[in-house]
Amino acid sequence: MVRIYTRKGDDGTTGLLFGGRVRKDDPAIEANGAVDEAQAALGLARAEAVKGSELDDLLVGLERDLWVLMAEVATAQANRPKLVPGKTSVTAEMVDALEHQIDRLSERTTVPAEFVVPGENRVSANLDLARTVVRRAERLLVAAGPVPGSFAGRYLNRLSDLLWTMARWQEGEHLTARGRGDAPAPTDDEEPR
Repeated sequence: MVRIYTRKGDDGTTGLLFGGRVRKDDPAIEANGAVDEAQAALGLARAEAVKGSELDDLLVGLERDLWVLMAEVATAQANRPKLVPGKTSVTAEMVDALEHQIDRLSERTTVPAEFVVPGENRVSANLDLARTVVRRAERLLVAAGPVPGSFAGRYLNRLSDLLWTMARWQEGEHLTARGRGDAPAPTDDEEPR
């Protein structure tokens, strides 16, 4: 029988990929925890999607990418040379793939020019929830400190943009924050990043 518990974390530490232990409140572990939450939120959206649909396939790919990102973040600086691009570390190509998806979905979706009220349907609401958790993960990753050569922060930034776009794609008609047609043009601060 495989045991889920190891008792190693009872002292308030957690293991890193390729060895070593850090406190469970280490900034990188805090960031990884938020990424783990984002992955679960993506799972909520996927549970509402039709199995085998374009949305389902896209979400499975994103959830798998987050395992790669979490592996990278859970690696001590001294062990980073052991990381394998695309398997245990985020690559520029992974970031580019997100940009491609954003562009592809933007061509098929009317992108609102102002804030949107989340909740038109369960799928879009779950995608918006996942987007906010990804934004928190990005902030926590920044707080953990820069890692030379890492694309993890860029990936999280583009992922939040993609999730915003996916939510708009899935909701169809948008309910805007100021109502329909009565809002001033958005400022740069109001648009997704």
